[in-house]
Amino acid sequence: MTTKAKTFDCVEMKNRIQRELMVEYQSRKGEFSSYADFIVGTADESEQIRAWREKIAAAARKKAQA
Repeated sequence: MTTKAKTFDCVEMKNRIQRELMVEYQSRKGEFSSYADFIVGTADESEQIRAWREKIAAAARKKAQA
C-alpha cells in the first residue's frame, strides 16, 4: 500500500483558519461576550453546520427509538 503525497500542509491550514477566525472575532467582538460565544454564534449562523447538527440529532433519535 502506498500513501498519496499531501498537496497541503495540515498545520498551516489550521493556523490560517484560526487567524481568519481571530480577525473576524476582533471585528465582531462587540456582538459576543467571549471568543467561545463567537464560535458558537458563527456556527449557529452556518447553514452547513445547522444541517450537520440536524443530521446528527436525527441519527441519535433513530438510535434511541431502536
